[in-house]
Amino acid sequence: MLTFSFNHIALSVKDVDKSVEFYQNVFLLKDIENTASNSKTRWLALSGDIQLHLIPRPNSEIKTDKAVHFALATSDLNSFIKRLVDLKIEYSDWLNTPNKDYIRKDGIKQIYFQDPNGYWIEINNAV
Repeated sequence: MLTFSFNHIALSVKDVDKSVEFYQNVFLLKDIENTASNSKTRWLALSGDIQLHLIPRPNSEIKTDKAVHFALATSDLNSFIKRLVDLKIEYSDWLNTPNKDYIRKDGIKQIYFQDPNGYWIEINNAV
C-alpha cells in the first residue's frame, strides 16, 4: 500500500519579496534554502518539514476562487484574529461577512482572508 505525507504548497506570485514579507509578517515563517534550483523561488518553513514555495511569475495572470484555498489550524484562533486586526488584514466568514468567523456543523471555527496575490487562506481551530 502506498502512503503519503504532505510536503509543500507552491503558489505563483507577482512579487516574490512582497509575498515573502506577507507570509513572514502574518505567520512568522522562516526563510529556508531553496535546495531544488538557483531560481528566485523562495521557500518558507510552515511546520516541521512542510514548506510554502513562492514562485515568481510577474507576468502571469493569477486567478483565485475561495473554493480553492489552503487551510492552516491553530489552537488559538482568537489571538490569530487579533493579529490580523493589528496588521490591518481584512478577514471574513465563508459568505464574505467582514470581520466574522464561522462555526461549521462539526464545531470547527474558521475565518478566511487573502494574501497579496488574492489567494484565499482559511485559518481554523481544528487542532
